[in-house]
Amino acid sequence: MALLRLIFNIAWFILGGFVMGLAWWLAGLLCFISIIGIPFGRACFVIGEMAFWPFGQQNVNRRALQGVDDIGTGPLGMVGNIVWFLLFGIWLAIGHITHALACFVTIIGIPFGIQHLKLALLSLTPIGQTITAKA
Repeated sequence: MALLRLIFNIAWFILGGFVMGLAWWLAGLLCFISIIGIPFGRACFVIGEMAFWPFGQQNVNRRALQGVDDIGTGPLGMVGNIVWFLLFGIWLAIGHITHALACFVTIIGIPFGIQHLKLALLSLTPIGQTITAKA
């Protein structure tokens, strides 16, 4: 199973994961320009790592994982997600959707397209989410 995951991650990296991972990291660097954006930037680097190697990882809502609300899963998290969506989220989602459509052209690219769609959804509202290893 681990070998198959490694093969999929290498193919993913070549077929769009590298570009989108760099896009996430660029967004993270831009977020670090302001003090307010530092938590956003940190999240960009974590999600960017997932964008480089998504197979074997998943995003989970922190409220569902921990059973309690925190600053990112409450009203402030919603405001943060709106700001994120307007500044970076829409552009990252468009990038992932474009890559997904390119992957869906071939039968072998379908698993990669599905991963891009998952990351596109995550790029719309990343605040309140965490990345975990799949069981």
